[in-house]
Amino acid sequence: MATLGTPQNTIEVLQKYQFAFQKKYGQNFLIDTHVLEKIIQAAEITKEDFVLEIGPGIGTMTQYLAENARHVVAVEIDANLISILQETLASYENVSIINQDILKMDLNSLVQEYNDGKPVKVVANLPYYITTPIIMGLLEEHVPIDNITVMVQKEVADRMQVGPGTKDYGALSLAVQYYAKPYIVANVPPNCFIPRPKVGSSVIRLTRYQIPPVQVQDPKLMFKLIRASFNQRRKTLQNGLNNSPEIPFSKEMIQDAIESLGLLPAVRGEALSLEQFAGLANYFSENFDKAASSATTTTSL
Repeated sequence: MATLGTPQNTIEVLQKYQFAFQKKYGQNFLIDTHVLEKIIQAAEITKEDFVLEIGPGIGTMTQYLAENARHVVAVEIDANLISILQETLASYENVSIINQDILKMDLNSLVQEYNDGKPVKVVANLPYYITTPIIMGLLEEHVPIDNITVMVQKEVADRMQVGPGTKDYGALSLAVQYYAKPYIVANVPPNCFIPRPKVGSSVIRLTRYQIPPVQVQDPKLMFKLIRASFNQRRKTLQNGLNNSPEIPFSKEMIQDAIESLGLLPAVRGEALSLEQFAGLANYFSENFDKAASSATTTTSL
């Protein structure tokens, strides 16, 4: 089977199978070999590695991964692509294709089955509408991961790696940076895909931390504080926390906590670093145990 990373070979496969793009799956297939090579290099794929690929499409990236990795499991939601993948990947004995929704899979069991529970590398060209749930699912479910190298909308990649005080900084920035170190590998223009997306893309690598960069007694409480402070971005941090039904502390408690960080109550949430949000959560945990114990929820954004 010819390498798929060119427009001509991709179009041939699509025409052969009379494949119709499904808008609901946000399908855009990569047709640039340089970008494919950059992704393999960024993920640092070696013959020792087990790779989980999300959304293989017609197998373009999968071919590159199979050449470089020990084993690749490719999870594809679109049943119409499975017969295409079985042909384009027929010559690779180290590829397993699974027709499922990645968000409904028990990934810890998959890693246990295929890699004895040892850390895996994740590579994906993610549909834009579902980028955040997939990445946060991988990070929050404590799947054993070495790194995640993904193609996402450029704007989302920017949000993942910016710091306080910038317009793109928000709950996603803080959540990603608590679990992983983000690094933008390359920006990818629309003409590198079939069909062309309306916006630019970026390849971003998230290297999973073994130990989070901040020590926080109650991460769930910290993420409640983060969500509350960005839900009403224009409000001060004090008002944002005070107005949130998720935050069980009084206005006085909130003011004391903010001042304990050496900040003024009029500060906005977007000015606080991850370390400062951790400090805020730890202050509540240490001083208002009873109230803090009721503030438990997931870190979902």
